[in-house]
Formats: sequence, structure tokens, C-alpha cells
Amino acid sequence: MNSSTPRTPSAGRLVVASLAALVVAGVVLATVILPAEYGIDPLGTGEALGLTALSNPGSIPVRTDGVTPYSRSYRIDEKTFGLAPGEAVEYKYRLAAGATMLYSWTANYWVRSEMHSEPDGAPAGTAEFFEVEESTVQRHGSYTAPFDGIHGWYWLNENAQPVTLTLYAAGFFTASTEYPEGAAPIVRDVDRIPAEAP
Repeated sequence: MNSSTPRTPSAGRLVVASLAALVVAGVVLATVILPAEYGIDPLGTGEALGLTALSNPGSIPVRTDGVTPYSRSYRIDEKTFGLAPGEAVEYKYRLAAGATMLYSWTANYWVRSEMHSEPDGAPAGTAEFFEVEESTVQRHGSYTAPFDGIHGWYWLNENAQPVTLTLYAAGFFTASTEYPEGAAPIVRDVDRIPAEAP
């Protein structure tokens, strides 16, 4: 009958296994850990593997054109509009020059859409247009404000039926303004941050 009890390794085997583990640890220490953590490269392997740069972050070349840091989180906004036949609405965000937002909006039927901005300090009625669509049901994209001001959309329902349109936006805006037809503008702070998203 075979016994299922494993054999106890001999003292000699334990010594050999322990020495082998120490050798492997020493090799890893000399070839990886010392060059990467402390800039010590006795075998030249850290330089060959590019690990010595990790010990001195100031020596790593860093591009300056891909990241725009902010001191606060970006904001999230969602807004739905019901447009009767012939009705229009404007909705804009306050963005500083260089601030970015991502957006997606969809409508259940086609609308006229104009994406435009009004620079701070410009004469009344001044607008810079970035996109004009005579007939569309959706637009998705990113936008970087070229100047301080309010930036957003004008939508017009030229259909004989009501249209429901929903906008989703995320970005470094601070407030939004809604311009309903025949009513005073509605300004509100946008303070929903990603951690509060459902």
C-alpha cells in the first residue's frame, strides 16, 4: 500500500534550496532593484534595461504639450430639453481659455444645431461659430475654449412635431446658462463631480 505522506526533504536539500534562493535574490537585487531604486548599477544591466532613469525622475524627459493640470476636478452635466414645433433654446458653459469639455447630445428627431461661443468683453451679439448643422439628430466631440467666455449650442426645432434633446457634458466648466425663448436667462453653478455620478 502506498503512503500519501510526503517525504521530508533532507538537510542537504534544504541547504541547497536556501542557497539557490539567496543567489536568485542577489541577482535580482544587483540587476533590477539597486539600479531602479538607488541608481547603483554594478553590472551595467540597469543602464541596458533603462532602469537607472527610474531612480532619478528628474532625468526622465517629460513632454509639456499633452497634459493641462487643474487644481480641481472636472464637472459633469446632463440636461434634457423639450422643444415644441418652431421652438429654440441656447445652452452654454462658462469656460476659461484652454479649458476642455467632452460632449454628446442626441435628439429623437432632427434639429438645426449651432455650436458657438461668445468671448468675454466682446460687443453684444458677437459670436464665434465652430459648427453649424442644418439637420442632425446627434453630435459628439471634444472642445477646447480658445478664449474666456461662454461656449455651447443653439438648437431649433423646425419640425411639425415636438423634439426631446438630451445633452451630456464633462469638463472644466464652472457654470451653465440656459437661454429659453421669451424668458430671462437661467444661470446655475455646475458642481457635480465624477465621484457623485450615478
